[in-house]
Amino acid sequence: MADKNLELMAHLMRRAGFGATRDELESYVNKGYEATVEELLNPTDPQSMPQDIINRYHVDIHESRYGPSAAGNWLYRMITTNAPLQEKIALFWHGIFATGYTKTNQARSLLNQIDMFRRHGMGKFDTLLVELSKDPAMIIWLDNQDNHNGAINENFGRELLELFSMGVGNYTEDDIKEASRAFTGWTLGNVEYMAARAMKDSIWPYSRIAWHYGYRPDDHDDGEKTFLAESGNLNGDDVVAAIGRNPATAEFVARHLYDFFVADEAPVPQWQYTPPRDPEAIAIMTDAYFESGHEIKAMLRAAFNSDFFKSEDARFARVKGPAELVVGAVRTSGHFQEPSLDIIEVGNLAEFMGQGLLSPPTVEGWHEGVEWINSGALVERVNFVSSQLADTTKPGIQDIVARLAAMDGGHFEPDELVDGCLDLIGPLHVSDHTRQALVAHVARDGAISLEDEDSETRIGGLLGIIAATREYQLT
Repeated sequence: MADKNLELMAHLMRRAGFGATRDELESYVNKGYEATVEELLNPTDPQSMPQDIINRYHVDIHESRYGPSAAGNWLYRMITTNAPLQEKIALFWHGIFATGYTKTNQARSLLNQIDMFRRHGMGKFDTLLVELSKDPAMIIWLDNQDNHNGAINENFGRELLELFSMGVGNYTEDDIKEASRAFTGWTLGNVEYMAARAMKDSIWPYSRIAWHYGYRPDDHDDGEKTFLAESGNLNGDDVVAAIGRNPATAEFVARHLYDFFVADEAPVPQWQYTPPRDPEAIAIMTDAYFESGHEIKAMLRAAFNSDFFKSEDARFARVKGPAELVVGAVRTSGHFQEPSLDIIEVGNLAEFMGQGLLSPPTVEGWHEGVEWINSGALVERVNFVSSQLADTTKPGIQDIVARLAAMDGGHFEPDELVDGCLDLIGPLHVSDHTRQALVAHVARDGAISLEDEDSETRIGGLLGIIAATREYQLT
């Protein structure tokens, strides 16, 4: 009989992280579910691969000029961290506050933004929005360096309301203009004012150094403004505070959290016309938002400890995004515990699957759920994961083989081996049809003993085929 506590913990770690090995799951189960939730929500030392070690092997990453190398740097953190929710929340916000290398041409500033998500991603939403508004990569991405007193640029003000906080239908065009006025003067600090105006489309005044935020009071509009029915000499902080107090914001953020951590929702552009998949769940997280003073951590705690999250219906109810897929497979295989130039190829493969880290296609980020799956992407997904899980030289796969060797004397009938591998790789439940196909595959060569010379090859082959199943593509 399946261990229900282990299955629930595996579900939590797939959503709040990138999956977990059997050793990790057993350790978490011993701590208890709610204690594990608190540990995830309150990360301490992530103990990820040290940056100085990475830099010794990667001149490209040390300089942080090349976008794919910067993405590889982040992949190292996701693969080796002991604080997985810290990286998962950064990935979550990266998909919403989409900022890309294609326009910024500044990889170091993009990594600085990801680090900001690590620091503030589970804190107060108002604080996160203020930090985002001061983030140099975002300033360039949405042109706020061109937002001037008397000559506003509405790009940031519009996306702040439409995509970042409230959603279409909860504000007016006048609100966009007033928000844009409030953010005049919020610009880059290490570009001279006249140079910024004369070279507004250039990143080169001082070469490719990382930018920092600067406020220019002489370029800020100090006039009276009315935003979301609040009037006064409003600045950017006032706009964010008004956004944070609005019920539409709480519901919008709750729906995003549900979509990423619980179950796939309709695409964001349809939210104005499509009700939430689970209105009660959205209400629970919305209440947590206001009761906690707008804390994302409180919303996640309410979700992870809820019946709707723990239910069977929520399990395997999301399609793994490419980053989730590749990081989860690598964490299972135990690969990349030391620096390797191959990490660049892993990032490239995620992009071939549809998700180039630090390179979202538009300001909308990525369309997720079933839109991750198409004929080209699916081939890349299956090939990569199968290559990771079928390689019995990798330490994580060796651990699975060792656990199988310790079960039933290491002797298995085909159905027993299939069930054992599904359990250790997940636990993963597959349809009867899929299980029958897996059993038939193993049965072609008969029962298996871990004493046989070809046993590891057969186990690796089975794990690789499991990775190709529909069920493995879900989380």
